[in-house]
Amino acid sequence: MVSVGSKALASRRARSCCNLVEDNLMGREDKSYNQGSKNKGMSRKTKNGSFGFDADHSNKSVSGRANDGNAKPKNSSKYQNTFSEPQPSIVRKQVDPETTKYFSEIVNLFESDGVDFEERPVICGNALEEAKGKEFELATDYYISHTLQILLEGCNVDHLCDFLRGCAKVFPLISMDRSGSHVAETALKSLAMQLQDDEAYSVIEETLTNLCKVIVDSPFDMMCNCYGSHVFRSLLCLCGGVPLDSPEFHRAKPSMILAERLNLSASSAPGNNLSHRHQGFPGLLKFLVLGMLKCSEEDVKSLLVDQYSSLVLQTALKLFSGHDQQLLQIIPVLLNCRKENLTEGNFIEMTAVGDIVELMKEAACSHLMEVILAVSPESLYAEMFAKIFRKSLFELSSHHCGNFVVQALISHARDQEQMECIWEELGPKFRDLLEMGRSGVIASLIATSQRLHIHEHEVCKALADAVCLPNESPRFVVDRILFLESYFACVEKSNWKWPSGAKIHVMGSLILQTVFKFQNQLIQPYITSLTSMEVDHVLEAAKDAGGARTIEAFLDSNASGKLKHRLINKLRGHFGELAMHSSGSFTVEKCFNASNLSLREAIASDLLSVQSELPKTKQGPYLLRKLDIDGYANRPDQWRSRQASKQSTYKEFYAAFGSGEAKSSKSDSFLADTSKSTSLTKGIKDVRKEIDHHLASSEKYVKHAVVDDVMKLKNKKHKRGHGGASEKASGSVNHKPFLSVDLKKNKRHGQEEQSKASRKKLKV
Repeated sequence: MVSVGSKALASRRARSCCNLVEDNLMGREDKSYNQGSKNKGMSRKTKNGSFGFDADHSNKSVSGRANDGNAKPKNSSKYQNTFSEPQPSIVRKQVDPETTKYFSEIVNLFESDGVDFEERPVICGNALEEAKGKEFELATDYYISHTLQILLEGCNVDHLCDFLRGCAKVFPLISMDRSGSHVAETALKSLAMQLQDDEAYSVIEETLTNLCKVIVDSPFDMMCNCYGSHVFRSLLCLCGGVPLDSPEFHRAKPSMILAERLNLSASSAPGNNLSHRHQGFPGLLKFLVLGMLKCSEEDVKSLLVDQYSSLVLQTALKLFSGHDQQLLQIIPVLLNCRKENLTEGNFIEMTAVGDIVELMKEAACSHLMEVILAVSPESLYAEMFAKIFRKSLFELSSHHCGNFVVQALISHARDQEQMECIWEELGPKFRDLLEMGRSGVIASLIATSQRLHIHEHEVCKALADAVCLPNESPRFVVDRILFLESYFACVEKSNWKWPSGAKIHVMGSLILQTVFKFQNQLIQPYITSLTSMEVDHVLEAAKDAGGARTIEAFLDSNASGKLKHRLINKLRGHFGELAMHSSGSFTVEKCFNASNLSLREAIASDLLSVQSELPKTKQGPYLLRKLDIDGYANRPDQWRSRQASKQSTYKEFYAAFGSGEAKSSKSDSFLADTSKSTSLTKGIKDVRKEIDHHLASSEKYVKHAVVDDVMKLKNKKHKRGHGGASEKASGSVNHKPFLSVDLKKNKRHGQEEQSKASRKKLKV
């Protein structure tokens, strides 16, 4: 055994056995997105009988609803394990003692800091020369593999490519090994770093070509291996010119996906937001992807339902997003259409539709189908919608895996006609879907109705009706949506009460956040329900992350300032308590922004009671600074004056440029009505910041003017004391009015300047 003393190396050896599975906010544990980040990679150790992140966590409870007892165990699919020719395994030879000793000395040399920065590439290159012919044995040795990682990170591009060419024939086997996979990953990351040098492009392309040719000869074992699939995806990213550890391609975050589906964030094609793209190899990417799909029909089905190969296919599809020609070659093969010369309307064979619907009920395939729907060209999406999903929407929505595909289908609906078909089939089923725990389908349908501006009134009414008994007032509609699971689990729904102390339902909160983005006249029952909520319930909701987001969404809505003040008043006296919560601090800021002057002062007064404790919290310092609590404590009159000045400026702005509703509003809230037009929300926020900035600048300007005036007075008094008796006798100099008039002039000047700047910005 080699003794390694470095803490960094020991830490690398002790990497976590398995990735933490991020709870999928859509209601299932999302293994498809369970790929590690920088320090949570593939484990080299096993835990509880599992192989690294291949562990099965199917019994784990999920966020948002109870476990589904019908979930199938891993590898239960009838399509799995049907590959034609399994690759024979190779027995690794023991590393000889002399080689072990050599690499042990290399480690000790690096640990002793006895290597200069300039000498490091040379030493790394020489050490890699010693590895020639023994790459497989060394890369799969638990201890020496760590040393190889250090060498591959420190060598130059020529030695790096020599090493990869030397092990090209066994690269898939290295990638599928618990230790070797880390070596393969490190080598690919080093190649990506070397691409910063344009002169290295050709030698790297030649090296990758050798690797791709070997992999394409037999890709299945590597794609379906928990370690090999991770390396495969990194290789795809390298060829595609995107960062190897990009979360968009390596592990899509469920919360990000859900935010896009519910219009809570700007959606974009995968890769559009990447700021560190490198030069890719599009020809090799196409060769690799098309090569791995040259297989039998049964093999393709096996790839679709295996959780690891599904991840590889998802990454490949995302890399081709926006490249319709390539997608029209790849997706029909995955959908079991092997015709040549495919034309529009002929991408999917009707004989394969039944099998496709059944495959979507498999966990891995459902994840893959979500990506297919997201990246599909418009013509292919329309054909899939018409041939596969029409008349099957409710069936799939009822399934614990298939419902996620329906969510993706609805979220990516292209036009009102498609939404009309979706509404026709699912519109009457709101209550049934909620009773089955398929709230994600409802959320997607509501968000898409809002995005495409169709059936907006109908979806809002259908949701309210689904959580109310016949002929019942919608008084408690918000309460029940916040606790969807609790409400629908109650047998006697007429006796249901607010479950004090229970966690608010994540999807229920997200549904309400989406609802409050509709126009005011469409959501009156929801506004009435929220503003009529008991004080204790409002406070409890505000302390919960989901409830806080719901309140913030209402404050951002186009409801009247009067109604917003009614809700804010229910929290009066509790803002200090709320500010101490990580999520509550954001709600406090929203309430402050939506308040009139008297409510703002009440909030500042509440925060003053916890002024000494707030700096110890994460958001406390920001909140104290943003609301100027120190200014309120020391100079309350000036604080009120600043807030009144902001109020006046905002009112002036909205009187000149606001919507008709904003102009006619008699509310004394100067921020409550800033969201009358939801399309201007971002612009309004920018203008608000600009106004605040200019007001602050004006205050500084006035302050400096006061100092100048005082200095002038002192100078004149000094002159008067040395012979200015005649001036004193005549009373011709009145210094106090001079100072007062000049101050007013400077204040007006500052306000005029900021007002001009605000108008100028809006015109631009």
